[in-house]
Amino acid sequence: MEERMCKVTVDDKIVEYKEGTKYQTIARDFQKYYDHQIVLAVIEDNRLQELNKAVEGDIKLSFITTADKAGFETYRRSMCFLLVKAVHDIGGHDKVERVRIHFSVSKGYYCTVDGEITVNAEFLSRVDARMREMAEQKIQIEKKSIPTSKAIELFHKHKMYDKEQLFEYRRVSTVNIYSINEFEDYYYGYMVPDTGYLKNFSLHLYGKGFVIQFPTMSDPICVPEFEPREKLFKVQNESIEWGDLQGIDTVGALNDMITKHDMREIVLVQEAYQERKIGEIAEQIAEHPEIKFVLIAGPSSSGKTTFSHRLSIQLKVNGLTPHPIAVDNYFVNRENTPKDKDGNYNFECLEAIDVKKFNEDMTALLNGEKVYLPIFDFKTGMRNYSTIPKQLGENDILVIEGIHCLNPKLTENLNNNNKFKIYISALTQLNIDEHNRIPSTDGRLIRRIVRDAETRGTSATKTIAMWNSVRKGEEENIFPFQEEADVMFNSSLVYELAVLKQYVEPLLFGVDKHAPEYIEAKRLLKFFDYFIGISNENVPTNSLLREFIGGGCFRV
Repeated sequence: MEERMCKVTVDDKIVEYKEGTKYQTIARDFQKYYDHQIVLAVIEDNRLQELNKAVEGDIKLSFITTADKAGFETYRRSMCFLLVKAVHDIGGHDKVERVRIHFSVSKGYYCTVDGEITVNAEFLSRVDARMREMAEQKIQIEKKSIPTSKAIELFHKHKMYDKEQLFEYRRVSTVNIYSINEFEDYYYGYMVPDTGYLKNFSLHLYGKGFVIQFPTMSDPICVPEFEPREKLFKVQNESIEWGDLQGIDTVGALNDMITKHDMREIVLVQEAYQERKIGEIAEQIAEHPEIKFVLIAGPSSSGKTTFSHRLSIQLKVNGLTPHPIAVDNYFVNRENTPKDKDGNYNFECLEAIDVKKFNEDMTALLNGEKVYLPIFDFKTGMRNYSTIPKQLGENDILVIEGIHCLNPKLTENLNNNNKFKIYISALTQLNIDEHNRIPSTDGRLIRRIVRDAETRGTSATKTIAMWNSVRKGEEENIFPFQEEADVMFNSSLVYELAVLKQYVEPLLFGVDKHAPEYIEAKRLLKFFDYFIGISNENVPTNSLLREFIGGGCFRV
């Protein structure tokens, strides 16, 4: 029988391949046209495909590399699979109870191993060697689809109880299982075709476990130096310990709580925990009467506004009189705003703020003077001034919020003894299961999609399109100064994604299939399939979550 030839169009180049040819073969032929390693294919309707898929007819293809978000995540996900396999190989399947991939540290993931294993330098060195050995062997990463009931049995057999629990709530009929040789596992998302793609990484002992360090999306080959941030790690670790204490460390465990327990109590416990943390911060500030400036910074959708309101209430409980100040009111006039390389106004950079004026006003307030504070008019792009002057009394304190609040240059003329710096972020403590983490950036993006639609009438398409730019601004202006904070506050709530599900799904379904943002929207929709949704009726009106879903008691 004559083999059928198919026309394959790749980036406007038309080449014929035999039907059944894998995308991986085509990717090798076209790799010379790409600067970085190809790891995925994209076919019509913005559908991502693994390279192990085969040509079944005439088709249009484009490729995704490790310098693209989807490709970069595919590389890291596949690397995690290789790591878990290597830990089991070195530690022994009978001694390794589970490998947990927790959260981001430096440019990698913090991991721990439960079981009869001592994670030390010698053990980690052997794991590293095993990973590199498998990378050299270019072992095929196989994929098979099995009935969900069989998958649950398989996970139980492999003692992957988190996954067993997770799939008790999945309505899909089949589950995709990946394997490296005999080792089988489940992963949320796509994989590279074989272990030969997975050569760039490093392992570092850290905390009670270790960190696997990856290259970055901007430089997908070079693994950066290991630079942990101790204060951030402490807060993230506390969140994991709190989740473990509550018995809610994975989505399956959360679903169990929703279906088998009193969810109202779980919501109230989570909210009470956050309120206690805010109260502790207020007490810490009140113990130091020299503090006059509380500086709050954090990335987008961290809940900074609601946090500042709740902190202000706790400061009042401690006998202080807080006054809110937004650094955004110190924007320079629009005509003087710096522009980025594309010629657009760069509102994220420090130079967009009148730092000199800000320091002059804060110094004057500290000296007991009356100051007419600016009010920035975002419609006209001009600065106006209040008609009522501000003057600090003995127990008055300024609660200042802005993305640059941890940058020493913003408050360079103010005495450090008068400052108290707070870093706030939504550091997701919940993971899908022990091997599939939920990035904090996903949690913040979901919050922002919901809030933008609720308060600004912005579509999910537009919010997703802007997200890379937002993230770039955070990398440049916020994250480098995290460790400047006196305290860090985690605004993430373990139950929030179950509430946000009902808000965000209709918005994501509204993203056009032909739009570049569809791939991300589809990924998030698939992600929410893991969750059982819950009503917002038990969310308190002062909850940080209300900043995004509405119905809060604060004007935000």
